[in-house]
Amino acid sequence: FLMQTSEMLRKICMRNLVRKYCRGLTAERKVQLQQKVVTSAVFSGKKEGYLESLSQPFLDTRLKENDLNPKVLQLIRGENIKYVTPVIKYDRNGFKARERLLVLTQSSAYVVEMAKIKQKIEYSTLKGISTSNLSDGIVVIHVPEDKQQKGDVILQCEHIFETVTKLCILANKQSLVKVVKGSLRFRVGSGKEGTMVFTVGPEPQVFKDKTGQLTVV
Repeated sequence: FLMQTSEMLRKICMRNLVRKYCRGLTAERKVQLQQKVVTSAVFSGKKEGYLESLSQPFLDTRLKENDLNPKVLQLIRGENIKYVTPVIKYDRNGFKARERLLVLTQSSAYVVEMAKIKQKIEYSTLKGISTSNLSDGIVVIHVPEDKQQKGDVILQCEHIFETVTKLCILANKQSLVKVVKGSLRFRVGSGKEGTMVFTVGPEPQVFKDKTGQLTVV
């Protein structure tokens, strides 16, 4: 009987401590925890660097709305900008690296070059999000095969866990995130596909190999 009473008291005490902790959370801290839960569901035990990312709080955004070119702001006016981060975009043909911004609004993702919108992806049309199981920052945003889209978007992000988490939460497509091993296929456009290979080496690299594949080290 004493054992049962002790167990009941322990559970009551734990419940009260949890309730007290939850009530003491700021709105900002609550959002952080909710985002980290999604990150855990997507990446825990799947991608290298996840454990190291646990202690790093996510920022609301890496760049402020004021950092965007006024022409871009005018083009996406009426949409609530949620997150902006610098990225490296790799061309689908030739894989040339280009500096871009990834802008996430309430309804769409934009790949931006200075004062130009290079590609718009409405979340409702998003087909998938792919990353590798290694420590690189590559993410591929898969888009539908239609005339409005040039093909899948290949990006390199410094804050990969943060960026992918923000994207899949805003798009409400957590289940579409895939962490792949070895290689992945992406759509180039006009029915064509390309291959990206992930490997391990002494230093990080992203290059076009002799076979024409994009190799990520």
